[in-house]
Amino acid sequence: MNANPQSAIPLYYQVEHDLASLIADGTLAPGSQLPSEEVLVQKYGVSRTTVRKAVQELERLGLIEIRRGRGTFVRSEKITQEFTELTGFVEDMVAAGRRPSAKVLGKATVEADEGVARQLRVPIGTEVMRIRRVRMADEEPVSLDETYLPIDLGRKVVENDLEVYPIFSLLEGKDDTPLLEADYRLEAVSAGPPVAEALGVEVKAPILLIERTSYSLDRRPVDYEKLFYRGDKIRLSTRLRRSRSPLPLEALPRTTPKHG
Repeated sequence: MNANPQSAIPLYYQVEHDLASLIADGTLAPGSQLPSEEVLVQKYGVSRTTVRKAVQELERLGLIEIRRGRGTFVRSEKITQEFTELTGFVEDMVAAGRRPSAKVLGKATVEADEGVARQLRVPIGTEVMRIRRVRMADEEPVSLDETYLPIDLGRKVVENDLEVYPIFSLLEGKDDTPLLEADYRLEAVSAGPPVAEALGVEVKAPILLIERTSYSLDRRPVDYEKLFYRGDKIRLSTRLRRSRSPLPLEALPRTTPKHG
């Protein structure tokens, strides 16, 4: 359809509304790529400026996303990750019906700073193994994982193809290091330049930072991770059980009814 220049409705809004309708009825399916700017110009008979304005509005509304160097895509539904037990990324994505993969950005021996030393219970400056990976679901970047391992375990882990084998599986399956429990700490942060570049998002985009320290036998910390999840891709779901309230009704503050 061509946009109607005689209408009182702005041209960019006519294009925006038609594209939004195609997204709503599934013609443009979640995850699919929008036609190129040139194709949209020809389809609607409008200028590039008009098409760009329409696309900007669709992005502002959260219906589409622009992936640098790849194009413009219809936003997929967020991945719901059940937050009820200790699981790894691959297990979470398989459970969500997604295809997990990974890209290794680096693996190196580094000196533990104060934060890493505290989590792994080693002196500051102790050599540890650091592994940085981008984790993907259906080939789309979802998380940047920064993993720290005690040096003895780390040296064994990095001998493997970390784009194929999950670290949890290597620890438990090859290194006889059972993972029993973990501490989680969640925080909303903005993407700094390294995280933004790795995940293909804008600097200061909303990021969910999960810090996880996993323990083996005798609560020995064996894996400390900083997981930077894209805020537009992941939602966490859990169910909490309430214990009996320790406060009897008599102990609760009383309020005086207001009249008038």
